[in-house]
Amino acid sequence: MPYVNIKITNENVTQEKKALLIKGATQLLVDVLGKNPNTTVVVIDEVNTDNWGIAGETITVRRKNGQ
Repeated sequence: MPYVNIKITNENVTQEKKALLIKGATQLLVDVLGKNPNTTVVVIDEVNTDNWGIAGETITVRRKNGQ
């Protein structure tokens, strides 16, 4: 049973886009590894931008600085 965990910042990703991520990740495992889509689990975790950092800064700060 494949398990895929997608982590994204919680910046207004629509339900439709999340559904596309789930469908696409599932199809990727089918196409590349021949996995059964009926037993493929995909979980999307949305992380607050204060809890996600790059290069020593939170995403919140980076967004404020235009990065």
